[in-house]
Amino acid sequence: MWHAGLVKDQDTDLEALVGQWLTVPDLAERLGVPLSAVRRLIDDRELLSARVGERKVVGVPEKFLDEEGVLPALKGTFTVLGDGGMNDAEILTWLFTPDPTLPVEGAPIDSLRGGFKTEVRRRAMELAF
Repeated sequence: MWHAGLVKDQDTDLEALVGQWLTVPDLAERLGVPLSAVRRLIDDRELLSARVGERKVVGVPEKFLDEEGVLPALKGTFTVLGDGGMNDAEILTWLFTPDPTLPVEGAPIDSLRGGFKTEVRRRAMELAF
């Protein structure tokens, strides 16, 4: 696990907002799966990734995982936000931007991790439509 390095470009804000990122090899090791399985999770949009750090490696937010693996609530949430016209960077930004009105202190990702999938998706649908 590593913290996103600060670079002077448009991705800096997203990198800093998310905080901790996992590279594809780190993610594969943590999940106990081959690299190809992690790439498939990204291709199937069960995980979103971004190019981060000085070398612009593919990274996945560490908060997308819990002790059991990938958070199951992510894929449907990504779909709702994507159907509403958001690109991956916008989805990541929305998920990690603090919102004091959510049931769990922090950002929408924290409420998803806390089991409030319905409330997060309701708000995502309000944005989309």
